[in-house]
Amino acid sequence: MGREEEMQAISEEIRECKKCGLWKTRKTPVVGGGSLDAKIMLVGEAPGYNEDQQGKPFVGRAGKVLDELLALVGLERNDVYIANVLKCRPPNNRNPMPEEIKACTPCLDRQIGIIKPETICPMGNFAAAYILEKFGLKPESIGRIHGRIFRVKNLLLDARIIPLYHPASATYNPNMKSTLMGDFRSIKGE
Repeated sequence: MGREEEMQAISEEIRECKKCGLWKTRKTPVVGGGSLDAKIMLVGEAPGYNEDQQGKPFVGRAGKVLDELLALVGLERNDVYIANVLKCRPPNNRNPMPEEIKACTPCLDRQIGIIKPETICPMGNFAAAYILEKFGLKPESIGRIHGRIFRVKNLLLDARIIPLYHPASATYNPNMKSTLMGDFRSIKGE
């Protein structure tokens, strides 16, 4: 099976998924999007309202911030792959629950295996904790580790992990934008 077929199989599995209760309240699951040849994979926490409506990652206010940050380092959405830890929106945008993360992350793991990115950027505390733990690193708060570069190498992946604040943080606190800009520059090694 080719990579496109594998990603399509994941997409169909997610649309039919009932492994946790989020399927009851979601409108549209958000599988992910971007280039299957991407060298950079961005991993958010969970879809928000706009993403749930459209079935695409980062299409609301945080998505506009993300687009600006990508442009800052000379990238566009079709240069990266964007996924989330959870594929369905938690009610009222609450934090992901442990059982939801456990149910959903096998799909994310498979997406990482298909993309084989050189850089994984978990955005936010829940995404950073999951990705760091997955690769045997100690999770810490995003406030302590944002913008730091972690190297991981195993049989399946040789990559950098660069935890970032979630782009939504700049919509709530405009002062965060300069921090995000600095962290995004580390993605491209600037």
